[in-house]
Parts: sequence; structure tokens; C-alpha cells
Amino acid sequence: MHDTAPEHSISHRQAIFACATIIGGTVLLLSGIDLVLPSVPAMPTIFGTDIATVQLVLAAYVAGSGAGLLLFGMLAAHYGRRRLFIASLTAFGLFSLMAAFVDSIWPLIGLRLLQGAAASGAAVLAPGLIRALFSEIGAMRAIGAMGSIEALVPGLAPIAGAWLYQHYDWQASFTVTGTLAVAVGLVALLVPSLLPSVGRKKHKDVAHGYRRLMANRVYIRYALSHALVLAGLLTFVFTAPAVIIETMGGTIDDFIVMQFTGVCMFIVSANSAGSFVKRFGAEAVIMAGTVIALLGALLLFGYALFGPNDPGHLMYLFWLLNTGLGVRGGPGFVRALAAAHGDDDRASALLLLAVMALSAACTALVAPFIPQGLPALTIAVVAIILPALVIMLVLPRLHMPAEQTPQPANPQEP
Repeated sequence: MHDTAPEHSISHRQAIFACATIIGGTVLLLSGIDLVLPSVPAMPTIFGTDIATVQLVLAAYVAGSGAGLLLFGMLAAHYGRRRLFIASLTAFGLFSLMAAFVDSIWPLIGLRLLQGAAASGAAVLAPGLIRALFSEIGAMRAIGAMGSIEALVPGLAPIAGAWLYQHYDWQASFTVTGTLAVAVGLVALLVPSLLPSVGRKKHKDVAHGYRRLMANRVYIRYALSHALVLAGLLTFVFTAPAVIIETMGGTIDDFIVMQFTGVCMFIVSANSAGSFVKRFGAEAVIMAGTVIALLGALLLFGYALFGPNDPGHLMYLFWLLNTGLGVRGGPGFVRALAAAHGDDDRASALLLLAVMALSAACTALVAPFIPQGLPALTIAVVAIILPALVIMLVLPRLHMPAEQTPQPANPQEP
């Protein structure tokens, strides 16, 4: 039995509109860190404290997000996803507005902890909501599109945040995100057609907790391989600026060009993944994306060993790793949710938490080796991504005969 069927039939237009609302709300909450970044250097002066304390403004948000992932994964087993999604938006908005009125650093840090926890609700619930709106291929395309838009946030949000800080002071980023989040939440609540009541959980269909999910080898196949590929890419992105500047004689502009090229290729490949699945099948596409990502990491490692150590060359190399993630990202995420047999929200929460934990741990482990330059970084990325391919080869795949494929009551294909 499929647990995410809509309570009533919705049209293709309603499904697209609902998907746009879900993605818009998710991206808005995702900007919680990047939009604030430009004002952080000024906060020691603003609040009369030191930079170490101010960094807790960022750390508290990340800590709250980690706790919120698990919390919303559990809550979704008992409450409708639509209701929780609206609550997540509204709570995030209210905490943001409250943060704009604080006059000392510690209340701001406390509110950032709550803000991060509230923001994680959208990340947990959005994949399940989207999967309930569309067919499997449609959901892959929609999640790929969401990933493409989310990939632009780290580049565009700091620019918007800098403009807001320059023209309206540090509170502006909190006021803008708070107002928009509350507005979207209230409109979605008052206008049911904006976000139809899809994805209401049925207790008898819900897997019993995170422990059972972690023992599900089929789920682990898709979720952990996805987390490893993404963690490998993020470890490279988080560490590359220091490596480029300290060991390659480059500037931050070299990193920006590299990252821009990679994001563009991710967007193209992520939005093509649905068509690839339709032609070749989900399993072949997920495996191909994993292989491409590993080849991208090996290409970077080969250049690190034998290349001229020119940071300008990274833009010609980094795109392959991004392409691999884009190809397998949407299909792999959707298959991970399907493997959870109705427990989409816990599955999503656990997967995202794995990405967060692996990225943070691997970045910290690589940090002491930054003076060794690109070879140390790239061999670490290969070591992170290689197990993803092993997992895909060793663990059992999800068998989904056409007659048993989970579909919503009225499958749509965007």
C-alpha cells in the first residue's frame, strides 16, 4: 500500500503549482545561512563581542538543522506532511523576525538554533510531498529541478545578503526571510489549492523508527551511496579555496569560476536525469552517475599528481564530478525513499543527516593536510566516493515491477 497518495485527485496544473510552492519554500529556508554570511564579519562590532562567539551564529544554525532533521522525520509519522510543511515555514519565519529585534549576541545564537531546527522541516518533507504529486520519473525530474535551484543558493544568496546589509543593516536578511516565510506559510494554509493535502501518513504503513530503516540494506544502498558522492563533492568545495590560495598560487576568483562551471553542469545533468531514466531505467542511470562521479574524482587526482598545478585548469576538471552527482541525484534520492516502504520522511531525514555528518567529518579530517595541496585533497575525495560504487555493486537493489511500482492516485509527469 502506498502511503503518499493524495486525499483527492489533483490536476497536472495543481501538481506543478504545488511543486513550485514546495520548492520555493524549501529554497527560502535553505538561504538561512548564506543570506546572513555577509553581515557576520560586522557582528563583533555590532554586539560588542569577539569573532569566535559570532561564529556560533552559524554553528547554532547547523546544529539546529541536524536536530530538526531527526525531529521532523519522527513527527511526520504522526501528522500530515502538508500541515508540518506549513508549520516549518511559519516557525522559521517567526524565529527570523524575532532575531531581527535582538540587541545582544546570545539571544541571537539561541534563535538561530531554533531557526535551523525549523528550517530542516522543509528539507525532510519536500521529497515525500513531491513524490506524492508525480509518477516516479516525474518525481525524479522534480527533485532534480529542486536540486538545480538549490545549487544556485550558495552563489546568489550571499550577493543578496550583501546588498541587504549594505542598504538596510544586518537585520534586513532576517526581516526579509521571516516575512516571506510567514507569508508563504499563511497563504498555503488559507488557500488549500495552493498546496493540496498530499502525503498524509497512515500509521500502519510507517516503518518502525530509524533503527529499522538503518537495517534496511536496500535503503542503505541508495541513501549511503548518495551521501558519499555528495559528501565527496562538498569536501572538495569546502576545502578547495584554501588549497587554491595557499598551495596553487591562485585567488578566490579561480574558485568562483570553477564552482560556477560545476554548478552549471550539475543543473544540466540533474534536469536531464529524468529523460535518461525514461530511456535506460533508474538503476542504469544511478550506476552511471556513480561511475561518472568516481571518474571525475580520479581525473582530479591524476591532474594533482601529474598536472602543472594551475588553479585555472580546475574549471575544466571539476565539472565531471558535478555531472555524476546530477545524473544520479534525483533518481537515487527517489529510489532511497521508495526503498523505505512508506517511511519517506524518516528516510529523507536520515539521508540528509548522513550528508551533513559525512561532509563535516571529511572536511575536518582533510583540513590538516591542506599544506600538501591538491594531491591530498583529491585522494581524500576518491577515498570518499569509491565506497559508493562498492555499495552499489554489493548491496541489493530495489525491485519494482510495473504492477507494484508506488504511484500516487493520479500520477503526473512534469
